[in-house]
Amino acid sequence: MFFWRKKKPAETEEVLPQEEAAEESAETSVEADLPEGGEPAAETADMISYDGYEEEAEAEDAAEAAFTGNGDEIISEEIGQNAEAFSGEYEETDDPFAAAEEAAEEKPVKKKGFFKRLFAGMSKTRNSLADGLRSLFGGSKIDEDFYEELEEILIMADIGVTTTEGILEGLRAKVKEQKIKEPAECRDLLMATIREQMAVPDDAYEFENHPSVILMVGVNGVGKTTTCGKIAGSLRADGKRVLLAAADTFRAAATEQLVEWSHRAGCEIIAAKEGADPAAVVFDAVTAAKARKADVLICDTAGRLHNKKNLMDELGKINRVIDREYPDAHRETFVVLDGTTGQNALVQAREFNEIANITGIVITKLDGTAKGGIAIAIQKELGIPVKYIGVGEKIDDMQKFDPDAFVEALFEPVGETVSE
Repeated sequence: MFFWRKKKPAETEEVLPQEEAAEESAETSVEADLPEGGEPAAETADMISYDGYEEEAEAEDAAEAAFTGNGDEIISEEIGQNAEAFSGEYEETDDPFAAAEEAAEEKPVKKKGFFKRLFAGMSKTRNSLADGLRSLFGGSKIDEDFYEELEEILIMADIGVTTTEGILEGLRAKVKEQKIKEPAECRDLLMATIREQMAVPDDAYEFENHPSVILMVGVNGVGKTTTCGKIAGSLRADGKRVLLAAADTFRAAATEQLVEWSHRAGCEIIAAKEGADPAAVVFDAVTAAKARKADVLICDTAGRLHNKKNLMDELGKINRVIDREYPDAHRETFVVLDGTTGQNALVQAREFNEIANITGIVITKLDGTAKGGIAIAIQKELGIPVKYIGVGEKIDDMQKFDPDAFVEALFEPVGETVSE
């Protein structure tokens, strides 16, 4: 395993004895989780792979080409031998986070103006609602035709049948209670009803107040690695000490990509060679997080499907390592969903929740879809809070979920035109 800080010139590197010892101890620890007579998973990636993985990852790897500059390059050698290409050397210091934090201070993460980006990013969803709502709220009366048309408009925005029914039920109750007669008066009531559906629990971000471990899961191509980097940047901007763990050791260039994001966020990273046992990487990351008193450890994992038994078993092994080595840590498991997939994102969230203790939803790519209503459906139907949303590629284009800001960005004032 390797631990990087600031970049250095492309010279030779040295694997420290303590790093070798840490890797050996990690492999020994992980072996304890193997069936009797099993072989250490760190020796081969074949034990935790599945047929068709390469095909499923093909689209994601193609997308990575633009990011890395060489999407076909596979990191086939020990990461320590390529360290100068994307990281820096390991050097002792009284404060192992000092260099990363100093670098972050030079380029502080700017969080201002996120609502403006959210408003612009949600334009496709908002435009899909605008014409219908403008006509509906400009009508003459509230009757069954009014509610049926509103139901159709909401479903077309991918809010979903079940969630839409709940919204309409709440709206009907408010209209009756307040004796509303004019459709134009229903707009604010509709927005208030949706806000109620998306309320975030008071303890949603309690992990920020304790030493915590966040495990990032999801299928291929949803943006887990970039999400790890962006959330790390957000936490760093709040003054937290963050450590990243590159536990996606299967996808080509995944580690290299996360190392680049660690530089952008100004935090440290623990990684290993491609094909190494992800649980061994997490073991070393947990050890480093405790020793360096990190506030939050964020673990990137390989893309997987709920019905791929070997990969789900590997995820279980990672969880056991964390439970055993860091029992006092506050645990979070975030499932990352691609907002452009609409109802498929809801299906993915439901399936992952059946096999993992999902504590939060992260929705990416909301700026590229007319299906932003899926965020409402996911939180309502699963009872799992949406904690972060992303509306762009920059490090500060992902922020904590704010129901009020989201609803404001989802609905344009009647009679106004939204510019792209």
